[in-house]
Amino acid sequence: QVQLVESGGGLVQAGGSLRLSCAGSGRTFSTYYMGWFRQAPGKEREFVATISRGGSNTVYADSVRGRFTISRDNAKNTVYLQMNSLKPEDTAVYYCAAGFNTMVVVTTTPDKYDYWGQGTQVTVSS
Repeated sequence: QVQLVESGGGLVQAGGSLRLSCAGSGRTFSTYYMGWFRQAPGKEREFVATISRGGSNTVYADSVRGRFTISRDNAKNTVYLQMNSLKPEDTAVYYCAAGFNTMVVVTTTPDKYDYWGQGTQVTVSS
């Protein structure tokens, strides 16, 4: 069993920055790839970013590439999402997720993740 707890969400003006954190526990953190997803009101959950077990591989959604950066610190059992140049359309609940499929390095597919956090709200005002 893995527990994931997100933090760092809040209200920010357009153009501002936030850093989300996701702390994992219950299993060796470096054994799972991690992802960030988000869900806005009335919309489906969408992929944001993913990072491999060692942190050397990352993939971003087109909508956030160049503005968001995913990283991880396996010694601290934490994955981060640095969000810069935030836009109102980035408003959503942000979820971190962990996956253990040994055939996967990184993935944008929600079904490939085994555990999810409870989410943290990010609101960007215009």
